[in-house]
Amino acid sequence: MTISKHTALVVIDAQEGIKEELHWGGNRNNPEAENNISTLLHHWRNAHLPVIVVQHCSASSNSPFRPDRPGNKLMDFVKLRSGEKLIQKSTASALIKTDLYRYIEQEKIDALIVTGFVTNNSVEATARNAGDSGINTTVVSDATACFDKLIMNGTKFKSDDVHQLSLANLKDEYASVKTTEEILAALKSKTQNLKPTIE
Repeated sequence: MTISKHTALVVIDAQEGIKEELHWGGNRNNPEAENNISTLLHHWRNAHLPVIVVQHCSASSNSPFRPDRPGNKLMDFVKLRSGEKLIQKSTASALIKTDLYRYIEQEKIDALIVTGFVTNNSVEATARNAGDSGINTTVVSDATACFDKLIMNGTKFKSDDVHQLSLANLKDEYASVKTTEEILAALKSKTQNLKPTIE
């Protein structure tokens, strides 16, 4: 894959409320997701590449992401920096009822690298909308995570199965799917001749 100076890292719903696992279905997979997102953020910031932070501000009365709940707060490692774009959304997709499309056009963003929570909800919804809109989109498989899911007949699907199925839904049709290691290798290749170099 190719990363340019207009490739944006997108961090979706990395908020304190994601820690309320029972609300989301319990048994979260990929406990390394936060570390991988943080690593990607560190390298993106060092390379002075665009960062888009998405914060869910739910209108649902029982959501940990309601603006008046502690769970609405961004995780500490995500703390927005000068020049980074904050998108506040109230639907699953970061591209619905927000100014993200306009920002992408205005900043000439040529690709999105999508991370965050949860894989089969806001990550998938955002990646689908982006892919359908012709935006070059990549979802980072180990920088996303989800929870167990009950289906209509009461059968429970394990979080990792839900995660893998969601990624399979996206792969090749709406987005590419890569690992953190693959993204960092592409970033290193791009930034070898840029200053400052990756630490």
